[in-house]
Amino acid sequence: MEPLKDYRTLCLLSALIAMMVLFLYPSKQQKTPTYNYTFIVDITRSMNATDYQQDNQAVSRLNFVKQTLRELLQKLPCESKVGLGLFTERRSTLLFEPLEVCSAYTEINIAISKIDWRMAWAADSNIAKGLLSTLEMLQKSDSTVIFITDGQEAPPVNPNYQTDFSVLTAPAKGMIIGVGGLQAVPIPKFDSQGQQTGFYSHDDVPHRSSFGQSNLDPSQVKGYNARNAPFGSEAATGNEHLTALHETYLEKLGAESGLSYARLTDLKNLSQALQNPKLATEKVVQTDIRWQPALLALLLLSLVYLPRPYKSRRFFWK
Repeated sequence: MEPLKDYRTLCLLSALIAMMVLFLYPSKQQKTPTYNYTFIVDITRSMNATDYQQDNQAVSRLNFVKQTLRELLQKLPCESKVGLGLFTERRSTLLFEPLEVCSAYTEINIAISKIDWRMAWAADSNIAKGLLSTLEMLQKSDSTVIFITDGQEAPPVNPNYQTDFSVLTAPAKGMIIGVGGLQAVPIPKFDSQGQQTGFYSHDDVPHRSSFGQSNLDPSQVKGYNARNAPFGSEAATGNEHLTALHETYLEKLGAESGLSYARLTDLKNLSQALQNPKLATEKVVQTDIRWQPALLALLLLSLVYLPRPYKSRRFFWK
């Protein structure tokens, strides 16, 4: 029995027991918050603007969104679900309905990584109508809508034709995630092969909508004609060839549609926003607890390398 008096032997035996527990009882059932998200990602051209940084390199808004969502997948607990869709022009389309993140991790991760701005079926961008399209599409789903966009519309929407969210028959559940910097930056221009050829100039983009009735004061519009030139005869000027996060506009859309708003700055910020208790559902799930006995075993093994107490050494010498 003398070896048992050596505390290192006790530590080794205890570490062995902890490792046996690790393999025999790797998990247990416990209540944990789970989530059900459908991410709708804006793939319009302003999302190619490079005003984020990763590893000290400028990256586009779209690539930053993709990388952040892929990292977020790893943080969601099992039994959570993720669906994916795209927005461009005036409507959204669903790529797939929510899948369980642990069993379908590879498929979801690959799908997010393959999102590309060239998937867009039209070049226009009406954020409000796209958001309404999303909410109508998913209003019978129990999934939480996460609409990710920089808020830039092309051409700018005529104020006379605001989107009416009162047509929704059920309360919306979800968030608008604002993407991009607050300082205006140029929008990259690409050729048919996807190679950047420069940036959009002032003359490349519309600076106001010419749809429907004019919202301008006729007395202040040069060349105004109610029938033939309601917006006047002069070309519009503006800065629509530059892009910045339209945060105030997205907050307004959130208030009108019943969604909350958060700005994407990094993974931590997004995780905190999305793991809001209001968006979670408590479920009893099988939870991995192997880290607990593994940590105990590591601690016990580290004690083996500590010097023995003085009395223990004196007893051993006798």
